[in-house]
Amino acid sequence: MSIWLAQHWHALLRALRQLVISPVTSLLSVGVFGVVLSLPAGIFLLLENLQTVSGHATESLQLSVFLDTNARQADIERINARLEQVPAFESFQFISKEIALQQLQQESGLAEAMRNLGKNPLPDAFVINLGQMAADEIERMREAISAWPGIAQVLVDTDWARKLNAILDLGRVIVWMLAGLFGAALIIVIFNTIRLQILTRRDEIELSRLIGATDSYIRRPFLYFGAIQGLAGAVLAWSILALVIIKLNESLFELARLYATTWALSHFSWQHNLLLLAFSGGLGWFGARWSVARHLARIDCA
Repeated sequence: MSIWLAQHWHALLRALRQLVISPVTSLLSVGVFGVVLSLPAGIFLLLENLQTVSGHATESLQLSVFLDTNARQADIERINARLEQVPAFESFQFISKEIALQQLQQESGLAEAMRNLGKNPLPDAFVINLGQMAADEIERMREAISAWPGIAQVLVDTDWARKLNAILDLGRVIVWMLAGLFGAALIIVIFNTIRLQILTRRDEIELSRLIGATDSYIRRPFLYFGAIQGLAGAVLAWSILALVIIKLNESLFELARLYATTWALSHFSWQHNLLLLAFSGGLGWFGARWSVARHLARIDCA
């Protein structure tokens, strides 16, 4: 076990030494990794923030139940009793037609015109807080309540939630497609980088084989080299997104202040950070392994 660890430690040091020996090439490869990864990672991060906003907005969805204009107190009590029997509702509140008219007068600025109305045109209503509920379940609940006696209309705005969820699903598909395309491009970048290293160290590799070095021993430093470049590229992509988030949040702060709310973009969670590191490091490792296997086979045939 100690010999195996010593071999890997030696291979890691050789990979780090190679990075130091050719800093310009290494920095260019890491820069390509970071810039290319930042695009799909940035889109994914934007979708995650939109999903958070969608979740908060969905939690505040309300169902507005309007009664018939000629509804009596007995009808109100009967509907109130039926609503209490629905456990899916987070809470509900009864708003009489008189209170609704007062609120409309205060908010619309048409108090004087409303006082001249001979009759209150507004119906009694129940406002139901739905909490966390799927759009399809909300629609079924709306249809069920609409069939109750004494109910004139039931309103709920779930179309925007469905559209937003559809856009988010489409965005996730686009992210995975971009990740696949850019991942293939990054593998090719590492493939060519390792190919150049193998060509410049061909004599060293052949000499190592003559003294008994195995393919695993020869391959190991190149694999570490590719994985390190991938990990460094992930760190660079994370840093790019962090700077973008800081700049965007400065603008979003002013926009949120105008709407009397607080909202800001958040960075990746630690799970997503690990996923980014694993994905980028895996790309570097795979590209290096592919290149080494291909070119070692060519050396054997030569």
